Amino acid sequence: GAQAMKKKYWVIAILVFLVGLDWYIRAPDGTSRQLTSAIETQGSEKLKSYPYKFHVLKFSEGTAYVSSPRSFAVPAFKALAVLYPDLNTKNPDNPASIAAQKLLAEVQSEAGAIVQAQPGVKQVRWEIDRDWLSAHHIDVP
Repeated sequence: GAQAMKKKYWVIAILVFLVGLDWYIRAPDGTSRQLTSAIETQGSEKLKSYPYKFHVLKFSEGTAYVSSPRSFAVPAFKALAVLYPDLNTKNPDNPASIAAQKLLAEVQSEAGAIVQAQPGVKQVRWEIDRDWLSAHHIDVP
């Protein structure tokens, strides 16, 4: 009875601790949250309504690492296929596809400019959003 209850209590306490530790390690620091909030509040309507939400992954020594759904390893058309399921991304000359790539570039550069303009930010680095891509079944090399 009492022995089994004690054991259960410790297992639960350890699990709660591990979940908290995981959150603490992966949760963005206060500055990252503030910078992400700047993107959300200062962004244009175009940026605010964009299907992908840019966010600051981490902030370290004046560098803000901002998430992006694309990189050299993951071509824009793969991200665009998720963001716009009806878009024909197979044809690179498709005007809608070209417009979607242009819009992604515009909102990404706007998000970067907002972060860059915040106090204490010396530079912005883009970092591929692995969690978002894998959640949408896109393999990141």
